[in-house]
Amino acid sequence: MDDAAATPPETTARALWRLAEPVHAVTYFAPEARAAYEEAGLRGWRRGYFAGRAAPFGPVGPEPVAASFFGFAPATVAGALPSVWEIVSPGRALELRRAGARNALRRLLAGRDEEVGRAAGLLADRVRELDCGGRMLSAANRALGFPVDPLDRLWHAATLLREHRGDGHVAALVAADLDGCESLVLRAGLDIPRSELQPYRGWTDEEWAGASQRLAARGLLAPDGTATDEGRRLCASVEAATDRAAARPWRTADPAELRELTDALTPLSRACAEALRYPNPIGLPAPEPAVR
Repeated sequence: MDDAAATPPETTARALWRLAEPVHAVTYFAPEARAAYEEAGLRGWRRGYFAGRAAPFGPVGPEPVAASFFGFAPATVAGALPSVWEIVSPGRALELRRAGARNALRRLLAGRDEEVGRAAGLLADRVRELDCGGRMLSAANRALGFPVDPLDRLWHAATLLREHRGDGHVAALVAADLDGCESLVLRAGLDIPRSELQPYRGWTDEEWAGASQRLAARGLLAPDGTATDEGRRLCASVEAATDRAAARPWRTADPAELRELTDALTPLSRACAEALRYPNPIGLPAPEPAVR
């Protein structure tokens, strides 16, 4: 973002998502995050995942979680909720989620205390007043408030930005007349292997095949499972709509502020990206090579 004054807010939104997402995603991939849940009795990654991510809603059942998470098979969500609340309360799940992320960031960002504090302050200031209208998951996370600890604050700010964008992405998929399974099948026809999507989202082979047939009938999927030109155009339109929905926080950002935030987040993002694998089920691309 060298010429921030000429950068459309939609482009800024995507660039900042790529920087903030690795910080948030340690909660899914780092061993410290998994260990925090398992030590509390949440065995198996699904229990920890659904308990931690759904906890801002309170002791909720599977239906609103399946709706807001969107890409997960409802039966898979129901396999974890509401039974996880018999093991931990939502409040305890939030503590475990934050502790796991904090421990992961402490390892990945060791020796960067000053950088963490600076990035946490800048990102928190920008996302503190996000408009969460129509965005259930981001609104629930915003209601938690901002923690004081710099690592916790950095992670929470990245998480709030991430869920805000994700809520908009779900709206874009619904507007494109795609259901949860169809959205994954079409993405698998583009760039993410089916093996990275189907097992983690819990769809059966029969459900996957049904979604493939519906997409093929719309001319979006070829017989070999790859996206057609029309399918690629639809995916591109969904991504463009997602960027537009995520652009509002950046419309009023000063170019100097954007440069400062980008400079602060970039080295931290690269360090956190080491905890991820590529490709991955969240669709995050590998970091771009550092400019030397």
